[in-house]
Amino acid sequence: MVNSQPPTENRKSRVLVAVGGGIAAYKVCEVVSSLFKTGVEVRVLMTRSAQQFVTPLTLATLSRHPAYTDDDFWQPTHSRPLHIELGEWADLMVIAPLTANTLAKLTHGMADNLLTNTVLASTCPVLLAPAMNTDMWEQLTVQRNWQQLLTDSRYHGIGTASGLLACDRVGAGRMAEPPEILTYIQSLLHTQGKRDLALKRVLISAGGTQEYLDPVRYIGNPSTGKMGLALAQAALHRGAQVTLVHGAANWEVPLGVQAIPIISAEEMQQVMLEYLPNADIIIMSAAVADVKPKDYSIEKLPKRSLPQSLPLEPVPDIVAQLGQLKQPHQRLIGFAAQTGDIVTPAKEKLYSKKLDAIVANPIDKPDSGFGSDNNQAIFLNTQGQQQVIAPCSKLQMAHYLFDFIFK
Repeated sequence: MVNSQPPTENRKSRVLVAVGGGIAAYKVCEVVSSLFKTGVEVRVLMTRSAQQFVTPLTLATLSRHPAYTDDDFWQPTHSRPLHIELGEWADLMVIAPLTANTLAKLTHGMADNLLTNTVLASTCPVLLAPAMNTDMWEQLTVQRNWQQLLTDSRYHGIGTASGLLACDRVGAGRMAEPPEILTYIQSLLHTQGKRDLALKRVLISAGGTQEYLDPVRYIGNPSTGKMGLALAQAALHRGAQVTLVHGAANWEVPLGVQAIPIISAEEMQQVMLEYLPNADIIIMSAAVADVKPKDYSIEKLPKRSLPQSLPLEPVPDIVAQLGQLKQPHQRLIGFAAQTGDIVTPAKEKLYSKKLDAIVANPIDKPDSGFGSDNNQAIFLNTQGQQQVIAPCSKLQMAHYLFDFIFK
């Protein structure tokens, strides 16, 4: 179910952040501040217990709008009931931290404060970010409530992370970090909460491979895997079961994604072929090396022993193998990182590798390609369709690609 008034080009997106009682409430300050900085309209409401951890003044300052509390809810100072106004206003509602108490109320349709009344008075997607002690989180009743609530298509949940909790316990129950919450918010604002990849299994390769000459020297490229990470996030947020096969990375794997690290093209080949039969969508966004040193030394070569010319041999053509093996129900999407004319070589690769679609990606444009948080591209498919994607975030491009695949 989605809001009856989705965001349009004529107004900003509207996010209602509901803060529950818990020490993780301090993280919500970063979420609210970041949303405002990116041009999103933000409203905040707080439970009574949330005010024990963060003040309404703090969140009002960060959102540039008064933060609502239960005191406002029970005052006849609004032309219409406050929970109705807020529920109709929001494109998306975020509840963070979600406590065991609020979870139980939402699961059973209870409404005894501003937060729960606003949820029931709204139809927009709701993003849930739980946080609690490990023993609380792992209680059978809490897990039952969590799973039951997520059967409602309105609710989207970020699982808890493991780590040191405020009670000094090390375990599950830690609220997702603000960057992960913000990424999920961006996805839901794009999709309006639809899960068009539900029950789909998406296999994604990301990052560069490293082909070693000896234990310290290798042939590689500057790929960071950020585009593959964005594809994994977008697919996950649209309901897919995601497997991410990646090279060296300095980013955190999203909660809920199965990540398989590899080093060489041969290792990536083995994993991709192993997981291919069960995948519905395969996206080869990795920058796989074309060649590797013909000989490998198990010990570091002294500088004086380095060859004047380096004998090379080709590495496996993974995407071509996938194209030969894919079944009619599977969709295979490739990437073509190019300079200059990007369309001609992308079209050639599209047909020669038996792809269903390809992303022609210019790596000689500013703020796009390897290492950048942003990207631009031209999408092409075997039906002759093309779509030009202007510079945007890699997460946004990932969503555009899934829209293109399924339009």
